[in-house]
Amino acid sequence: MELPHHGYRHSPKLRGRAPVPAGSGGPQLFDDTSSGVPPPGGAGGYGGQGFDMGGAGGFNVNSFLSEPVASAAVMYSSSIAAQGKDIVNKEINRFMSVNKLKYFFAVDTKYVMKKLLLLLFPYTHQDWEVRYHRDSPLTPRHDVNAPDLYIPSMAFITYILLAGMALGIQQRFSPEVLGVCASSALVWVVLEVLVLLLCLYLVTVHSDLSTFDLLAYSGYKYVCMILSLLSGLVFGSDGYYVALSWTSCALMFFIVSEVEEGRTRK
Repeated sequence: MELPHHGYRHSPKLRGRAPVPAGSGGPQLFDDTSSGVPPPGGAGGYGGQGFDMGGAGGFNVNSFLSEPVASAAVMYSSSIAAQGKDIVNKEINRFMSVNKLKYFFAVDTKYVMKKLLLLLFPYTHQDWEVRYHRDSPLTPRHDVNAPDLYIPSMAFITYILLAGMALGIQQRFSPEVLGVCASSALVWVVLEVLVLLLCLYLVTVHSDLSTFDLLAYSGYKYVCMILSLLSGLVFGSDGYYVALSWTSCALMFFIVSEVEEGRTRK
């Protein structure tokens, strides 16, 4: 007699996997992954699928650069870059010669000391002639009479700093005032050089003085202004006016003596 089922089901029988006969030649539809070991690379796996940059179907940089068209393109771009560099250098030398600018900064400590003494005490100096070597003027370090741009540039910066210190002592210092002082001093130098060039052009005076020479002579006045300002800070207004009178006369005598000797610059 069979008992009725009260919601219970018999557990199904587990079926084992039938082994594949050794002599079976049928195709295998799926790989056996039950062992956890990935299949070897081959036609049925993914190990053999790769991307070869240097293969027959890949891109090879060396082969590309060895092509005649690529070599010609590289040579053409190099020639264009060289031509552009030559044009830029030519335009720079048209308005400002770098080699000539280096000449005005070829100084040493000995020259600076002698030049400062010559600016402040020019009355005892006798030989104002510029020395030459193979039709080229000697550099300032070898000739104290040669103009330079090192002393004017350093004197300009020192004057701005000293003016800021003087304003600070008078309780009137501010970054804006210092900027206005530096800008106005630079503008006055540029205007002075332009006026000198215009005067030389209008009076048709033949002179070999270059723009750098005029800029150097115009910048030497900051040495006198520094000495006058220091005298004013130490000795008051009387010391300021005495130093200003002495340095002004000395600078005028120095510039007249320099120009009178027929300054030449090739």
